[in-house]
Amino acid sequence: MLKGKCAVITGVLQGIGRSTLELFAQNGADIFACAYAKTDEFEARCKKLSAQNRVEIIPIYCDMANNESIKEAAKEIQKAKKPIDSLINIAGINRDALFQMITIDQLQESFQVNFFSQIIFSQYIAKLALRNGGGSIVFTSSISALDGNYGQLVYAASKAALIAAAKTISKELGSKNIRANVVAPGVIKSAMTAALSPETVEEKLNKSALKRIGETNEVANLFMFLASDQSAHITGQTIRIDGGIG
Repeated sequence: MLKGKCAVITGVLQGIGRSTLELFAQNGADIFACAYAKTDEFEARCKKLSAQNRVEIIPIYCDMANNESIKEAAKEIQKAKKPIDSLINIAGINRDALFQMITIDQLQESFQVNFFSQIIFSQYIAKLALRNGGGSIVFTSSISALDGNYGQLVYAASKAALIAAAKTISKELGSKNIRANVVAPGVIKSAMTAALSPETVEEKLNKSALKRIGETNEVANLFMFLASDQSAHITGQTIRIDGGIG
């Protein structure tokens, strides 16, 4: 589905990001794999995926809490002189706190990583995609941004900002063949979900139609669709992937 495409994917060390990296490679994409920290295990995994699928995977190290690090990562991608077709923004953090207990530090950290960094990075990558005639930008939000969730004001608000941003980007860059969409996962089997209380998870699952936790590869499949030409007429949308939570 992605043969001959080149994607930039953030947050690839674990969970949804790791599954997305693997799926894109299996489907023929060359990848700039953006991770928070360099490890021997990650470097080896990238080399193995590259060899197994006959694609090029270039590790890029980027701290989304640091704007200078974001700029340097974008420069590395630019220097490679590969045509960029898609950007999948997955990196993010969750800092739960009740409304009356939220600190300014929690607000600033969450918005820096979950919103500010993603807009800045997307600006850089969009410029590269424009040189290639267009492309697809995908942000990762959450059903918490749409429904709200007890104790997740900061997380939900930062993820909701991405939804508004994507709608605006889709209108501003649509005529230049840049699409912007949002994926809003529900309860997915990941480290972030593992940090939730069992009561919260059970409540969400009880409200869902499928009555089960989602798998990371299921979210990765949606990212792949939005990065592919099969979604060429889809932009400005927020797509829930939550097992039918209503």
